Amino acid sequence: MDEKLISILEGAIKLFKQYGLRSISMDEIARSLSMSKKTLYQYVDNKDDLIIKALDYIIAKTKVEEIEKDENLNAIDVLLEISRIVRTEVVEMNPVVKFDLFKFYPSIYHKAVMKKKEMIFNDIIINFNRGIEQGLYRKDVDIELTAKLYIQNLLEIHDPEFMNAPLSKVFVVMFDTLIRSIVNEEGLKYYEQKIKPQAI
Repeated sequence: MDEKLISILEGAIKLFKQYGLRSISMDEIARSLSMSKKTLYQYVDNKDDLIIKALDYIIAKTKVEEIEKDENLNAIDVLLEISRIVRTEVVEMNPVVKFDLFKFYPSIYHKAVMKKKEMIFNDIIINFNRGIEQGLYRKDVDIELTAKLYIQNLLEIHDPEFMNAPLSKVFVVMFDTLIRSIVNEEGLKYYEQKIKPQAI
């Protein structure tokens, strides 16, 4: 991806996280990036296109192939590393951004959610199969159903019903519940050793 476009996307994402999508105009985005709107439009067609590219950029950055390929990590290690990445993303997500996407850009929101779900689903399936092969996860786990349930919970984590607890705590409990439901005795022993000295 073009370095200038990356700079634009990162600047726009910072503004979106701070103020939401609806309240920021293309003029304000261009001004914050110290460029003319004409220059901005050389990289994006309009605000919708900017939002789509920004979401694609965010999703691409959260890919975890390098973690999965690390032969020094077992399936539980990988899941712990991925959980830290996703938790940071969830906690830093401004609920206003999700609200604006859902209300004012429903088509863009739906496509982004589907893309994100597919990516997370594929990553979890790879991890579950790896854990079973390594003798850390139960062989009788319904892999696809468990993955889908986890993803659905992840997508609903900003629901107002969760607001009585910090998002970081909600995520930790959700992840802990997931991993305890899939590990066997050996996997549980390893997992508890890993989380004993520090939080998930």
